[in-house]
Amino acid sequence: MPLPGVLQPCGLATLCATDAVRDKACWLVYCCPMPDSVRPKPQIRRLPPDVVNRIAAGEVVERPAAAVKELVENALDAGATRVSVSIEEGGLKRITIEDDGCGMSADDLLVALERHATSKLAPGTDGRVDLLNIHTMGFRGEALPSIASVSRMTLTSRAAGEDAADVFIEAGRIEGPRPAAFTGRGETGTRLEVRDLFFATPARLKFMKGERSETMAVSDVVKRLAMANPTVAFSLESNGRNLFRHAAEPEGEDGQLARLGAIMGREFRDNAVAIDAEREGVRLKGFAGLPTLNRGNAQMQFMFVNGRPVKDRMLNGVIRAAYQDFLARDRHPMAALFVELDPEYVDVNVHPAKTEVRFRDAGNVRGLMIGALRHSLAAAGHRASTTVAGFALGRAKPEAPMPTGALFQSRPPSGGYAHQAPAPSYPPSAFAEAAPRPYDHDDAPTARVEAVPEIAQGSFPLGVARAQLHETYVVAQTADGIVIVDQHAAHERLVYEDMKRQMAAGGVKRQALLIPDVVELTEDEAARILERADELAELGLEIEAFGAGAVCVRATPALFGEMDAIGLIRDLADDFAEYDAGLALKERFEEVMGNMACRGSVRAGRRLNSDEMNALLRQMEATPHSGQCNHGRPTYVELKLADVERLFGRR
Repeated sequence: MPLPGVLQPCGLATLCATDAVRDKACWLVYCCPMPDSVRPKPQIRRLPPDVVNRIAAGEVVERPAAAVKELVENALDAGATRVSVSIEEGGLKRITIEDDGCGMSADDLLVALERHATSKLAPGTDGRVDLLNIHTMGFRGEALPSIASVSRMTLTSRAAGEDAADVFIEAGRIEGPRPAAFTGRGETGTRLEVRDLFFATPARLKFMKGERSETMAVSDVVKRLAMANPTVAFSLESNGRNLFRHAAEPEGEDGQLARLGAIMGREFRDNAVAIDAEREGVRLKGFAGLPTLNRGNAQMQFMFVNGRPVKDRMLNGVIRAAYQDFLARDRHPMAALFVELDPEYVDVNVHPAKTEVRFRDAGNVRGLMIGALRHSLAAAGHRASTTVAGFALGRAKPEAPMPTGALFQSRPPSGGYAHQAPAPSYPPSAFAEAAPRPYDHDDAPTARVEAVPEIAQGSFPLGVARAQLHETYVVAQTADGIVIVDQHAAHERLVYEDMKRQMAAGGVKRQALLIPDVVELTEDEAARILERADELAELGLEIEAFGAGAVCVRATPALFGEMDAIGLIRDLADDFAEYDAGLALKERFEEVMGNMACRGSVRAGRRLNSDEMNALLRQMEATPHSGQCNHGRPTYVELKLADVERLFGRR
């Protein structure tokens, strides 16, 4: 046995053909474990403060948008009513933030640049600092020194009764404080200029995206903070060009909606329903768009917890669950929701960026949000978004070129035909036009007008039925326009809502399995499934534990008939892991009931008399969510008289 660390001839050396090679034979060191007396002992060292700040900057300031977020939050915590942000080259070359907050004295400027120095946390009577009692946006006290450690920063401020002073910091090296001329937004306030972000850590610049992407990220950050603070005026400039400027809005629901409309668009402002609910100390406020106002992604869904913009998978899953039987799976609603609760019941100290939160009672928050969203959408009744009419008007285009005779030459060039349709808020494929058929006299389009009793159209939101076109569409006259109803889609929603009410009243019938299905899962997945066993039982799915990492399915909902229980359980496990909600089971319920409602509803091509058409309209007015079918398409289009006149160039 060779000794540790001793050179021994390689066994291959004996195979060498020549003496020269044998003399130069390879030697190898047998790598046996070293004794503890020989192994070098690592030494624990304290890192220099500048290195510590650069490490913190890697967590807190991963891009210019993160720096803007931290600095604007400091301005809001200082009580600012006006915040101005200006950037160059996406924020990498320059970031300037001005506010009219309380400001800082010369001594405070130096203390603010120290790591973990903050005015937002104060010890209690027992001398301890409670990190679960946070009422400010920032509290860690590391953003400002971290940014200063990787850039060239000039900090100018003036507090009440104090002279203005500034401090210059370059890669952590401080110059000042010294007297300065303050040109901020008010008598007091702070002006902060950051130049050459990441110049002290040039490797970080290789991971930055293009200027456009970084600018968009900064804009998104400032917009989110502006949405959460409607009483504060915000402005953003990029390379000297004004991107947006929002004046301060009054307090209250109207001011909140005005700020959201300025950021999310006029369509959201006109088609949003208010939300205000409270349960067990948690309050939910905000606005949610009607189902017919939807997008192809979830970028127009904003969440705020105690005024703090957050990104939480559970909260996003809540919105999906609330709209699941109104929209197709590839469509997403628009919403801005604000959760308010005691800071002791939510942990914001999860990540240095403070964009993640953890609720003490996540189930209560989730239940409140789903219930409030569904209640508000139900209160909207048959209402559909105004974008439906705009989309319809946009599709009403003349198929032939307009005449150019003398009769039309007298009309001004800016006539009513210059209307441009807005972008559709629902899948255009749902309204795709079929190829035109050749005209057949025997198969001519049909239209019927029946005598109906004189009823005041203004007394009914959907008006009074006047005609039926192609045995498919009901035309109704309102006080100030017309309504065109897809009779099949409308009745499908009515039948569907009636089925949901019957199921809620009578419960879900179960079908016991002759041979129970055993589903193999991981222990974590099985634990998540079994924790929600009572909730699943209410939906007709009976499960129980079957050893470690396995679940036994005893019964399934009778409505499903023969089904893949194993696949359903695995889908539920994925849903509980990602959204903390069993969306797969509920979506299957909606799909089955939707198909049954589709088969049981009034078909296109059925002739309806005047009583039946008016009964359909009255039932739509009394049924929640009747403005869209089960797939998210509108059930009716309302055209105001002004819209019709615009089609004919009268306006």
